[in-house]
Amino acid sequence: MASLTVSGEVQVPGDKSISHRALMLSALASGRSTVSGILQSADVQSTAQVLRTLGVDIPPLDDPRLIIAGRGRRGLCAPAMPLDCGNSGTTARLMAGICAGHPFESIFVGDASLSRRPMRRVTRPLEAMGAEVTLAGDTLPMTIRGGALRPIEWTSEKSSAQIKSAILLAAVVGGVPVTVREPEASRDHSERMLRAAGVPVTIDGTSIALGAVDALRPLDIVVPGDPSSAAFFAALAVLSSHGRLRIPGVGVNPSRMGFFAALGRMGAAVRIEEAHDQGGEPVGTIVVEAGAGTLRATRAGGVEIPTMIDELPLLACVAARAEGTTEITGASELRVKESDRIATVVANLRALGGDAEELEDGLRVTGSDRPLRGHVVTHGDHRLAMAFGVLGALPGNAITIDDPACAIVSFPGFWESLARVSGRAGQ
Repeated sequence: MASLTVSGEVQVPGDKSISHRALMLSALASGRSTVSGILQSADVQSTAQVLRTLGVDIPPLDDPRLIIAGRGRRGLCAPAMPLDCGNSGTTARLMAGICAGHPFESIFVGDASLSRRPMRRVTRPLEAMGAEVTLAGDTLPMTIRGGALRPIEWTSEKSSAQIKSAILLAAVVGGVPVTVREPEASRDHSERMLRAAGVPVTIDGTSIALGAVDALRPLDIVVPGDPSSAAFFAALAVLSSHGRLRIPGVGVNPSRMGFFAALGRMGAAVRIEEAHDQGGEPVGTIVVEAGAGTLRATRAGGVEIPTMIDELPLLACVAARAEGTTEITGASELRVKESDRIATVVANLRALGGDAEELEDGLRVTGSDRPLRGHVVTHGDHRLAMAFGVLGALPGNAITIDDPACAIVSFPGFWESLARVSGRAGQ
């Protein structure tokens, strides 16, 4: 194990998933909502700008306490220009649901990366509800002509919080009931926030039923720290030889904690302290003890994959330092993220001298303690940059990242925080 000492606390920025949804539901509410601690990342800025284009007065996100005057359930304005979603798939897919229930035409565009990501999986249920959609094959640009919607019962082929949320938001705007079924339960931030806004939500296993509403209550929400951001520092701590790291104020929603459970199976000492409820979301302090012993390989698959989908590249990087072969399966969704994260993680680990192989729906990584050295090509993928940045922060490794700045998509200030904790920038 690398000779590195970590200590003290690190504060991670607000949860990205909750930040997106807080802006969207505040825009649809009847009254003034208060949102504190919002993430000021590029992706969330994209959602804010799209809502501004639709007539919502969203203050600058650097205000620690945003006051947002909602326009009501169907009060958005027809956009005078395309809705630029930047790199944010969450913006494009969830806002597609919102626009599907409004009686106007919306054109969605994005950057080169987002314009390669599949959209048909979201537009199919919206079309079943009555919206008209035109796509460039399966990708952006996407034109949605919304209007009166009808109830549906939809069974998703893949578990995806974005697909589920798009349907739920379309139903809210359309004032119709819906039921969504998934193979496994995906993250449930939308359901929790919709309940807080007064929407009747019933959950039965992996089935979510939403009742029709006339109006949404304003929100008063404090966005917790993002567990996906906290994961990078937890990984650094478990790969270190000495110390203890505390990460306070993090959302510990069970639908997001799969990575931390996997670390526990690998022999890491990870626990949650000071757990409490904050606006319908569980929040706590994640404490990681360094030097717990040699990490062991693990297997990840099945129902736990949706609970750790964003952290799987990081798990693969941790596995490169563990004893034995770690196998990740059931994760074909990784191929249609900001990059093909299966192919890119494997290619980069091999380029650094690691032992990794692709599976159709995942990957295998055999760990070792030999130095990892080389250049990482991220394809602009923020989570890959940060995951390999953690490996690069370990003494003995010599790793450079081609595009460290892409971390701003989800974690402004990541490299500075990594430098404080590790004593080196990892770049």
